Amino acid sequence: MPPNDNRIDARDWSLLALLSMLWGGSFFFNGAALRELPPLTLVFLRVVLGAAMLLPLLRMQGISFPRGMSGWKPFLVIGLLNNVIPFSLIVIGQIFIPSGLASVLNATTPLFTVLVMAAAREEALQARRVAGVALGLAGVIILRGWGIETRTGQGLGILLCFGGALSYGFAALAARRLLKDSPPLGTATFQLMASTLMMALVAGVVEQPWRLPMPGLATWLAVLGLAALSTALAYFVFFQILQRSGATNVMLVTLLIPVTAILLGWLVLGEPISMREIAGAIVIGSALIVIDGRALRILQRVGKVPVLARRCHEAGGKPEEFPHHERSQ
Repeated sequence: MPPNDNRIDARDWSLLALLSMLWGGSFFFNGAALRELPPLTLVFLRVVLGAAMLLPLLRMQGISFPRGMSGWKPFLVIGLLNNVIPFSLIVIGQIFIPSGLASVLNATTPLFTVLVMAAAREEALQARRVAGVALGLAGVIILRGWGIETRTGQGLGILLCFGGALSYGFAALAARRLLKDSPPLGTATFQLMASTLMMALVAGVVEQPWRLPMPGLATWLAVLGLAALSTALAYFVFFQILQRSGATNVMLVTLLIPVTAILLGWLVLGEPISMREIAGAIVIGSALIVIDGRALRILQRVGKVPVLARRCHEAGGKPEEFPHHERSQ
């Protein structure tokens, strides 16, 4: 994993866009499945089916299983922080708040990640990144709105979604420290297997899913979409970006999720796009440029060219006659 994950290349920007579509669908799938399934049972089905879908690919790639408790310990930690806690908190939160509001609250994940990384002294608390994340969150709020309705337990739902976002921040820290050499496919599969064991225990004790009535076809389709697209494929992409561009950058996906959801609604469902949504998307795009940093450095270099030309004119010389350190300042 790169020691200084401040930049994202074109490939990882495209992977982030793909990941935002995959994870954006999870709020829809959750909302549909929660009509017939209790939240912890839904999370259990999500991780167990996701792991089952990745296992054949793992065997095809010849990736071996971790050995002993010491080998599984990192994946138990990642599974707890990246799956069990946030999935459970967010899906329970969606009982009390709309899916749109849950996605807005989920967009606080990069801010929590920046703060967690700085507190753990893994990354410096750069003003540029904090400002960019805050600007992006403002863009999400403009684009989607808070979506607040008068509903019993809404404050609890908001707190639960914030808790899920915070857990993702700690998961990014743990992944940076524990999974430096693990292949993305192996990491995605093993964390879901570890999460399956934990969620089987939690859902079994709290909800006893074997006593539930059989869900309908629409619910099963939502569960399969959640497991295949928003879990198995999404985590394979997630850990590729994490390995290439770092923990803080991969969490920027949560800023993109509301944008891709609106674009998909426009392309697939023919839903209109309002000026407020366009303005929010522009603000989010500006925030990502600020976070990436390269555009700002280019502007700084362009801004220094006239200064150098003026110095040359005043001195009656040419730029190449100036010392190298003056030309590069």
